Amino acid sequence: MAEGASLVAARAVARRRAAADPLVAYHALLEDAALVQASAELLTEGQRERRLVFGERPLCVSLRPNLVSAWQYAAVNKAAETIYAALGRLERALLADADLRRELDLEPREEELALADPGFRAASPSSRLDGFVGDDGVIRFVEYNAESPAGMAYNDELAQVFARLPVVREFRKRFRVRTIPVRARQLGAMLRAHRARANGTPTVAIVDWRGLPTLTEFQMFERYFESQGVRALICAPEDLTYTRGVLRADGRKIDLVYRRVLTSELLAKGDVARPLVQAYLDGKVTVVNTFRAKLLHKKMSLALLSDDRYAHLYTPEQRRAIAKHVPWTRKVREGHTSYAGKVIDLGDFVIGGKERLVLKPNDEYGGKGVVLGWTIDQHEWEQSFLAALGASYVVQERVAVPRYPFPVLLDRMHFLDLSIDHDPYLFWGRVSGTLARVSSSALLNVTAGAGSVVPTYIVEGPA
Repeated sequence: MAEGASLVAARAVARRRAAADPLVAYHALLEDAALVQASAELLTEGQRERRLVFGERPLCVSLRPNLVSAWQYAAVNKAAETIYAALGRLERALLADADLRRELDLEPREEELALADPGFRAASPSSRLDGFVGDDGVIRFVEYNAESPAGMAYNDELAQVFARLPVVREFRKRFRVRTIPVRARQLGAMLRAHRARANGTPTVAIVDWRGLPTLTEFQMFERYFESQGVRALICAPEDLTYTRGVLRADGRKIDLVYRRVLTSELLAKGDVARPLVQAYLDGKVTVVNTFRAKLLHKKMSLALLSDDRYAHLYTPEQRRAIAKHVPWTRKVREGHTSYAGKVIDLGDFVIGGKERLVLKPNDEYGGKGVVLGWTIDQHEWEQSFLAALGASYVVQERVAVPRYPFPVLLDRMHFLDLSIDHDPYLFWGRVSGTLARVSSSALLNVTAGAGSVVPTYIVEGPA
């Protein structure tokens, strides 16, 4: 009898513990088939209504948001803000030291624009650090998006869709959760930059090429800006004209450019780039993010953070954060460098280390040109390294990417173990909100077709 009572008590404790675990509790709700069907229908309908698509693909195929504890969210934010501060010190060093700038492999025109005064302090009023939280609870940042951090409007709209799902409503009866809207922060960062150099409420042009799958997000921003009393329009670089000190699009004077077009792609079309570039150089328009953002947008910025030769640029606190949160990264070239406190021949180290290394183009996006060593054979890896030597590449140590079960909508709901990243947005150096992407692939990128966005819920505790 006593043994049976003990077993019953143990099971009761296990049930209470399961009920206290947000992830277990959420998945338990999905055992209700009717709740799943109703939630799946609303997720599909809500995305269709709000045009939450990338190209023609639905943005989200998961019935579960990214669930993050409040303490974990705070720890990630502290790490991100400390790394951002270190990047600020690196930026100042790059502006002052031409030899150090050469490490970035800037094109001459890129360098000219980077050195021009944007009219306010922050090169990137809004930015995003992309990373992964390991099994040890530590986030490691693998990239810094200093030029044009995307996904904010998608994230906000998707959070509103999820708020209507029956499964989320049931979950919120058991746990106190919150989301962090980010569109308002983006607008606030832009207006702060504009106020530093001009007066009045600006007319905003959202500028990128035509025909991109991100058009739906631009339209979300346009509607939001207008709802906040800020005139806005979407245009391509070729729609801009610059005469008599005034930048115009569609006959309207443009005061502030929300720049989604990347510098390298813009400068590749010199005649098309001229109006925007000249207006910027003449100080006649506010551009967010600035062309100076290119300095840190290069993936070499993380190499300059993690290389011992440049440790003197950072404070002791920043050096500790870099060691903890930034994986070993180096410029691909012949010669010697350091690894774990030892001098190594970089070429030998890379060739012999494909299982733990990644090759990345210094200035690309969307996963283009990224080579994951552990996914290819030795010959292909060696050929990739030789090609990288003749181009502008970095090599980075592999970061552990844990997988977690997500309820994915295919022909029906399936639980799949997916990788997930955690990418905090920073506005003038302070974190507000995050982008999260899940994928069955080792490369998490929506642009590359290997990712699905999920909104992030910060779990404060039981309801």
